[in-house]
Amino acid sequence: MMNSNAFPCIAGVDYGSKLAGTTVFGLANNGIIQLFQVAKRKDADAFIEALIENHRPSLLFIDAPLSLPGVYYAPQEYNDYFYREADRTLKAMSPMFLGGLTARAMRLKAKVSQHFCPVLEVYPGYLAKELGLTESGYKKQKEQIPDVLSVVAKTLPYPIIDQPQITNWHQIDALLALVSGFRYCRQTHASFGREAEGIIII
Repeated sequence: MMNSNAFPCIAGVDYGSKLAGTTVFGLANNGIIQLFQVAKRKDADAFIEALIENHRPSLLFIDAPLSLPGVYYAPQEYNDYFYREADRTLKAMSPMFLGGLTARAMRLKAKVSQHFCPVLEVYPGYLAKELGLTESGYKKQKEQIPDVLSVVAKTLPYPIIDQPQITNWHQIDALLALVSGFRYCRQTHASFGREAEGIIII
């Protein structure tokens, strides 16, 4: 187990629909990892902002598009109206297809970056493939969550508090967002895309 001072306080978010109750906020601080899941019909964005204000992470890693394809602001340099270079490379969903979620994530980034900390984009689904979680049953049956969790937990430097209460894939993805965050802090991460258009961190 690593010293609690080895990393700054960071957060990883699996970002969902505003009122669906699927957004999960993972916090790594003082040598432990905690997960917070928003309740159904509660504003997920306000939920995230309150947790950030309360815990003051130094970095926020979020599973959501944080930019639009470059053609919308530099048409002389880009020609793809649906995907950014990072999306094409990682076979991620188009920011345009996600529509309102992308707009909310970009607004959240603008607010959080201005008042609290930098916000960086991650893609847990791709990281799951890289870690071999598909073979463990990633996003298949709920009964396979403990098997996937055991693999994810080994990649994290801190223990997860209330680990037996992890019961859905949104919580797993929030943990994977934190894995990418720790990789970023160690400078062992991979970056995809173009800085001017939008980078995804794995």
